[in-house]
Amino acid sequence: MTGDIIVAAKFIGAGLSMIGALGAGIGIGLSVQGALQGMARNPDTYGNLLTNMILGIAFSEAIAIYCLVIAFLMLFVL
Repeated sequence: MTGDIIVAAKFIGAGLSMIGALGAGIGIGLSVQGALQGMARNPDTYGNLLTNMILGIAFSEAIAIYCLVIAFLMLFVL
């Protein structure tokens, strides 16, 4: 009986750790939206905005990857 509770707690913890991926998805969407609006208003800043947008997306995606690693650690290591 206690083994089942521990397994259930692992699954719940892994699911809760993936909530951070929701924030990363929202952050990526907002950064792309802002960059596209800036490019539409001022096409001369295309290169600078694109570079900064890709860098921001990479940082946001790193947070989601960290969440995934923590979820896998909870499921398979603990």
